Amino acid sequence: MLLLIHHAFRYLIALSGLAVVAYALYGVVKKRPHDKTMKDLAITFRTMLDLGMFTGIVIVTTGFGFRSDLGVHVIMMLLATIVGHIVPAVMRKRRQDERTLMPYAVATVIAMVLVVLGGLALRTPERGTVSGVTPPAAVTATLSA
Repeated sequence: MLLLIHHAFRYLIALSGLAVVAYALYGVVKKRPHDKTMKDLAITFRTMLDLGMFTGIVIVTTGFGFRSDLGVHVIMMLLATIVGHIVPAVMRKRRQDERTLMPYAVATVIAMVLVVLGGLALRTPERGTVSGVTPPAAVTATLSA
């Protein structure tokens, strides 16, 4: 069950990340200042990354099993979570008139690329897909052999 919840976070991370990027780029184009909505969207994205990381750590530490390909996945997700925390932390220390929206878009895109690469790190030829579900053709070939 926890594994399903962990897998569901990828969609929440993608959705919240796209919201951050869209709002930040819209704000840059319209020359809007940093506001509470940007802060709230960034907090939501960061929280989704944190919860995904937390559920992943719980899965690995509760005996789910640690395969060699999970190492790259864990490192990529950790890096994505760190990147997701950098810009909000820096912006918190700046005065309101010095805060801009473009760093949110850039950092969020970098974090989302790391998430995608981390997901692709789980893809192996023998398992077929990221989720580990064997494709039907491979199942039928195995059964007929």
